[in-house]
Amino acid sequence: MRDLGKILTAMVTPFDASGGVHLAEAQRLARWLVGRGNDGLVVAGSTGEGQTLDEVERAALIRSVKEAISGRAIVMANAGSNDTRESVRSVREAENSGADAILAVVPYYNRPPQSGMIAHFCAIADATSLPIVIYNIPSRTGANMLPETLLDIARRKKNIVGVKESSGDLRQIATIIRDRPNGFIVWSGDDHLFLPTLSLGGDGIVGVASHLCSREYRAMLDAFCSGNIAEAARINASLLGLFDAIFATTNPIPIKWAMAQLGFEVGECRLPLDRVPATVAERLRPLLAAYLPDRQREHSER
Repeated sequence: MRDLGKILTAMVTPFDASGGVHLAEAQRLARWLVGRGNDGLVVAGSTGEGQTLDEVERAALIRSVKEAISGRAIVMANAGSNDTRESVRSVREAENSGADAILAVVPYYNRPPQSGMIAHFCAIADATSLPIVIYNIPSRTGANMLPETLLDIARRKKNIVGVKESSGDLRQIATIIRDRPNGFIVWSGDDHLFLPTLSLGGDGIVGVASHLCSREYRAMLDAFCSGNIAEAARINASLLGLFDAIFATTNPIPIKWAMAQLGFEVGECRLPLDRVPATVAERLRPLLAAYLPDRQREHSER
């Protein structure tokens, strides 16, 4: 099975002036992110406003990003919803559109019991030959997948290969890592918990801040893996202000605004997400100089 990477970014979806998906800009952004060291991109996830994309838009976005990065990184397509039948259809659509892997969120709003989660993800696994990553984010879904449920599913279905764990609960993350089957991947789904997750034996990050700081993440990962814990901690500490600013209001509002400041034509978020508050923009603005594309930075320093 293909290596799914250590540092992945949940990519924003660019919209044009009319509010449609800006496929050419999505390709430009994808190439830029891969050029800055991302091993993979999650397309049409929550950061990519996937729940506001229709099936035609999702398919076109997956195909366009896959074409743009030409095998240099993996394309993980979000295809989960709170409807099992719809999730199965979306998974098949994503596979047909060229996705390398599937991200499937714990069903949201209807708050299924753990037994329902097992049946839901087994149905998804049976619908595709692609590797599947479960996305556990109770703050958005209203339901927490327990470690024993996750690992039960992983043992039942060999193509359930990992989890983007965004519970924020380090004890839960540690339990998953302790009990996981061989080869099961644990990514932190919270930027501020990347280093703590590594310290517990985790494998990587599916991040939002990594739109900007993927190079710093790579340096932190390398330092940690080489045993230079002090340097890894220093890099982590240097990013705390960025994390605070990016998540000062609902994601992806701040990160989409930030990418626009860096020169990407990403447009506004689709409603019901609205514009970045002025206070958040002013908090984030001075942090962006370090992440400008090289030519833009050179111009700003003249």
